[in-house]
Amino acid sequence: MPVNLPSIENQILPPVKGVRLGWAEANIKKPNHKDLLVIEVAYGSSVSGVFTQNRFCAAPVHICKKHLDEAKQIKALVINTGNANAGTGEQGMQDAMSTCEQLASQLDVPVNAILPFSTGVILEHLPMGRLLAGLAPAVNRLTEDAWEPAAWSIMTTDVAPKAYATTCQLAEHSIQVTGISKGAGMIHPNMATMLGFIATDAAISQPLLNDITKQIADLSFNCISVDGDTSTNDSFIIIASGKAGNPEITDSEDPLLKTIFQSLLETAQYLAKAIVRDGEGATKFITVNVLDALSNEEAKAVGYAIAKSPLVKTAMFASDPNLGRVLAAIGYASRECESLQDLNVDNIELYFGDVLVAEKGGRAHSYTEEAGQKIMQDAEIEITVKLNRGNDNATIWSCDFSYDYVRINAEYRT
Repeated sequence: MPVNLPSIENQILPPVKGVRLGWAEANIKKPNHKDLLVIEVAYGSSVSGVFTQNRFCAAPVHICKKHLDEAKQIKALVINTGNANAGTGEQGMQDAMSTCEQLASQLDVPVNAILPFSTGVILEHLPMGRLLAGLAPAVNRLTEDAWEPAAWSIMTTDVAPKAYATTCQLAEHSIQVTGISKGAGMIHPNMATMLGFIATDAAISQPLLNDITKQIADLSFNCISVDGDTSTNDSFIIIASGKAGNPEITDSEDPLLKTIFQSLLETAQYLAKAIVRDGEGATKFITVNVLDALSNEEAKAVGYAIAKSPLVKTAMFASDPNLGRVLAAIGYASRECESLQDLNVDNIELYFGDVLVAEKGGRAHSYTEEAGQKIMQDAEIEITVKLNRGNDNATIWSCDFSYDYVRINAEYRT
């Protein structure tokens, strides 16, 4: 089961004015399973996206980027699960476009006003007959209060749906932020490593939304790792419908931007951490703090070296305080960040929880195996590395590797 992830049934997911959602059971991979979602966006909304940097990115990613660049107005998103439409060549591009064309026809909007998304098995063609047949039922169900079924409809190997909502105040205007995400495996950024959709009724200009979407991705979905594999289909979208009534925020120096930015970031970080908590086979949620680096790049390189190390992750599963594995990961982080090549390991301090475990290039004199073992028994473990060479910090969220991770991925296509 997910590590300390609150049940979606206990969450309140208010509607976002100007955003409607509708789902269908299209039988793309499994029968009687929500696997198709349409999100309709009101006229005048700003929509921005950040996508995977995997060179084998899926056909929908190519089309999303193209439509975001050329369309005057995005009017709808369509998401299918069970099939990634990645590694499918020209046929995959045609299938993604056919999906856009069919939905555009039903909504009476231009084709390039549609953004397609897919997730699931790679190197297989979409079952287009079933997918296209599911669009009409999804459109017929469009309503503002369908965030919970929407969260269920985008899952693949996820054990639990992931959603979050919060509010903030912009002057006299109450602002709603609601979002969903999916992901459990093939999670490691060079963007966002999942599908994530966040909507707000705040009015934010398109250029400014483009900027803050990238910033929020870097502080949330670009700070997680389950298995070190960057997906072909990663997509993170923020929708700002502008229906709350606030004057449009256009200036990065506008004091109101900080307020809505924090609400969007809170939502994105919750959804990102929810993915890690639901990591395939996960039994431990691991927070890696890297402090006092020369740059954020350095801090993230060290954090990711620890977070994606199979040896560290299996030690965490075994509740084994194997300090050497963490030190080794810190030491080879210079492969990803050139400035770390002059890292003085004698200056590094390593903590498990609040226990100092290593300093001055070796085991701390005050450390005992019993203290380390006690920390490792917890379902949530915090590792802190103080590089003591600068002022930049980073936090990475990860999980352990269990026997179930191997089983889930061995059986993925069956």
